[in-house]
Amino acid sequence: MKLFGLIGKTLHYSFSKNYFTEKYQKENIPNCEYELFELEQINEFPKLLAQHTGTLSGLNVTIPYKLEVMQYLDEIDSHAAAIQAVNTIKFMPDGKLKGYNTDYYGFKSSIEDWDLKGKKALVLGTGGASKAIKKALEDLNIPYLMVSRTASTDCISYDQLSETPETLKEHHLIINTTPLGTYPDVSDKANLPYQSLTPEHRLFDLVYNPETTAFMQEGLNAGALVKNGYKMLVGQAEKAWEIWNQ
Repeated sequence: MKLFGLIGKTLHYSFSKNYFTEKYQKENIPNCEYELFELEQINEFPKLLAQHTGTLSGLNVTIPYKLEVMQYLDEIDSHAAAIQAVNTIKFMPDGKLKGYNTDYYGFKSSIEDWDLKGKKALVLGTGGASKAIKKALEDLNIPYLMVSRTASTDCISYDQLSETPETLKEHHLIINTTPLGTYPDVSDKANLPYQSLTPEHRLFDLVYNPETTAFMQEGLNAGALVKNGYKMLVGQAEKAWEIWNQ
């Protein structure tokens, strides 16, 4: 039996277990199981490996361990190294552990049907989820500006953005990497000058529950195209499966 799983701190909300369990059933993939492994601290990771020696074939990693887990890995894929976050671990034939970031691939595949040539992006949030997004935008040659609650040398604040609505008008791709709007707090959304949105805008929300977030609804109200994070989750999961089996 091949065992795959997800490590993180709080996993009751997990997308991965249901997705992979259904995948094994629908595609008649035999002798595979997917489990959730909650770790109170990342230093519990070696103990988990020892408990499942010989059975673990691959792991996904979620918050808050995407950076911390890297210290336990033998190799890091170039994209994951550049992003400084790992969300997929492959157990190599020689016993070594190699880290990848499939959020990067999931995001890129999610926006490939949008014509973004010549467009600039706003990335809302500077947490761990934003790292793969930034790397993908750089590789797609899409200039971007970071937005956070507090301004710094490499990002502007939401207040500054509201004070200069022309900035939003000039950036036609807006990506929410924060948890704002996630169920049950469905009315929450980033503080933006939404009145500046146009049909030329594209709003991408990493949140996928609810299906249409308050942030996305503002885009729809302006005639913009919108997407939630579900396709990105599917894309990163399928890329992880490909990595585990290549």
